[in-house]
Amino acid sequence: MKKLPLILSIVSIFAVAYLLISDLTGNKKSDGENIASIIEERGILPEGIAFVEVDSLILNFGLYFDLTAEMTSKQQKSETELNTKGRQYESGVRDYEDKVRKGLVTRATAAEMEQALLQQQQELVNLRDQLQYELMEEEQVMNRQVLDYIHKFLDGYAKENNYTYILGKSFGGQVLYGDSSLDITDQVLVKLNEQYAAEKK
Repeated sequence: MKKLPLILSIVSIFAVAYLLISDLTGNKKSDGENIASIIEERGILPEGIAFVEVDSLILNFGLYFDLTAEMTSKQQKSETELNTKGRQYESGVRDYEDKVRKGLVTRATAAEMEQALLQQQQELVNLRDQLQYELMEEEQVMNRQVLDYIHKFLDGYAKENNYTYILGKSFGGQVLYGDSSLDITDQVLVKLNEQYAAEKK
């Protein structure tokens, strides 16, 4: 099923190419008739197809703002925790160096302090890695939540507005070009945010 849009695109491209070649080499049309009108006249583009700019949709969606704010708050909390423990470690290192330099501890005690500091350093590295992993995982979950909400919304929106396909256009995506008359990003964004705001209340 995932290959169906690709197959339809390829068939459409061949159909357009065939019609253009036959029109250019055969019957000459008036100068006022352009390619778009030929395509429309022949019915190559099926009705009910539109596209949305995925990046614009996500970046201007209320749910994305809210989840991003939560993520930023968690990130700041993690950074605060890491910085606090980092300062404690640095303080311990300074204390150790000061006592060893002044000869205030035995070699055995200095070795114990050094071992404790190495363990504290390793715990700090582990904590940093753990917090980074958790934030990365949460960001992935957040992105999936946003996309899942958009997909469910578009399912209903397509049925209400008689769309057969709503394609997602994004940089580096499979849809490289779309006629601006088929771009419904703004309309979808308004309805999407209205629905989310109503649910949020």
